[in-house]
Parts: sequence; C-alpha cells; structure tokens
Amino acid sequence: MQARDRTADGQFVYSVASTGIYCRPSCPSRPARRANVAFHADPAAAQRAGFRACLRCLPDGQSPAQLQAARIADACRAIDESDTVPVWDELAGSIGMSRFHFQRVFKTVTGLTPAAYANASRARRVRKALGRPGGTVTEAIYDAGFNSNARFYAQAPDLLGMTPTRYRAGGAGETIRFAIGQCSLGAILVGATDRGLCAILLADDAQPLLDELQQRFPRAELVGADASFDHWVAAVVGAVETPGLGLDLPLDLRGTAFQQRVWQALRQIPPGTTTSYTGL
Repeated sequence: MQARDRTADGQFVYSVASTGIYCRPSCPSRPARRANVAFHADPAAAQRAGFRACLRCLPDGQSPAQLQAARIADACRAIDESDTVPVWDELAGSIGMSRFHFQRVFKTVTGLTPAAYANASRARRVRKALGRPGGTVTEAIYDAGFNSNARFYAQAPDLLGMTPTRYRAGGAGETIRFAIGQCSLGAILVGATDRGLCAILLADDAQPLLDELQQRFPRAELVGADASFDHWVAAVVGAVETPGLGLDLPLDLRGTAFQQRVWQALRQIPPGTTTSYTGL
C-alpha cells in the first residue's frame, strides 16, 4: 500500500477511519495515519464495515488504469480499422483525451507510440495483401494506408525484414549464414542475415537444429558459415555460459508490434533473475 503497487489491486482494500472511505492499494491519495487504517479482504467487506468507496481510485469497479486501458483498446481498434493514418487530435478527442495525454497514456499501456502502432498495423495489412494471389505490390501498399511508395520502401526492411517483392516470393533470395557449435546446454545453432542474428536454436543434437532452421525459413538460401562467422558463434556461446556479460551483436528481429514489445521486456530482465508470466 505504501508503494502504491498496482499489482496488489484486487487482493485487498484498506479503509481510513478518519475519512470513512476505503481504497485500492494503489490509490494515489495522501497516505493516512497507520492508526486510522484497517484492511479488508474485498470491497464488500469494507462496505459491511460502514465505509464508502473512494471516488479517486474507484475500488468497487474498474480502476482508473483499467478504464484508461479500455479507452486505449478502443483507439487501437480505430487505428486497425482506418484506411489511413488517423488524425491524432481527432482520435484522442474521440476517447476523451487531449493529444498530449493520449500520447503518454498510449505509450504507457501498449509500450508503443501511437505512430509506431499505426505503422505496425499497416505493415500487418501489407503482409496480408502481399500474401494474396493477384494484385501488385503498389496496390498492396496503398490499400494498407501508405500514401507513397517511397515512404513504404524506406520502412520495408524494418516492417517486412526484406523487400516487398522478396516477401511476396516467400523469402526466396534471402541468404542466411549459419553455424552449429556446442555449449553446456548441448548443440547450438546461430543463424544470421546481412542485418544481424535471426536465429539462436538449442537442442541435444545438431540435426534437429538444422531441421528447425529450414522450417522457419523454407525458401531462404541456407549457407554454412565460414571461419569469419566463428566470432559470432563464440559471442553467443559466451552469452549462454556467462549471461551477465550480455550479447552485443546486431539482431534481425521480425515480429508483430506485440511480439517486439514482449522481446523488449524480456531483455530488461537482469541476468540471473527470474520472472513470472504475470510479472512480465
């Protein structure tokens, strides 16, 4: 309660005798004197004891954070359904926020700026359009909401991981260098494109690793790496054996906006510590 920990919301509520109200653990109200505070299992118990709900943290319903999250979810749906990039002032106003407040809350709830989310949404539509037979790349680009070819092609490496034409061909023409080594966990495969590491796979034996790499990139050209690639493998093995050293190599990460947000969060977990799915 003193830390205003939002993860404790729903586990209990506390009441303040001097005010006659009860609150969530995360309530931002001024801390009460300990002598005036009592704890209750749930809102019903606090109400039976004669206390009324705080109007600031709303302990008997959705929390302000939950209400904000619901409004941001509405904004995400509006972005996904829009044929063009929304006018941010109008979108913010539609969910009852100023543009500045909307930008800040959106980033807090989703981990992305509204513009980054809109780009990811359009990229998803481009990938879907490029996967359909017929039509041109240009049609797919404009149908996804990009207002110019040049703007899309400038972002294509980050959005698709390759050119649109190559993406439509199922990754054909992509070259992935790879090497298989050994570490304390067994066999390890390290794969990389020109942009950076795209695969780090672990198994007891080498053959399953090669099979998995081929399944992940069915139309790419897989090339057994030469001696110059050994330092990449050594760096990855070093990170496996001594996680505290970290891994300072370029990464070729291809995923949805949500996947990349999860990966970013995973990378913030300090080496040698654990977390739960709930905590993540």
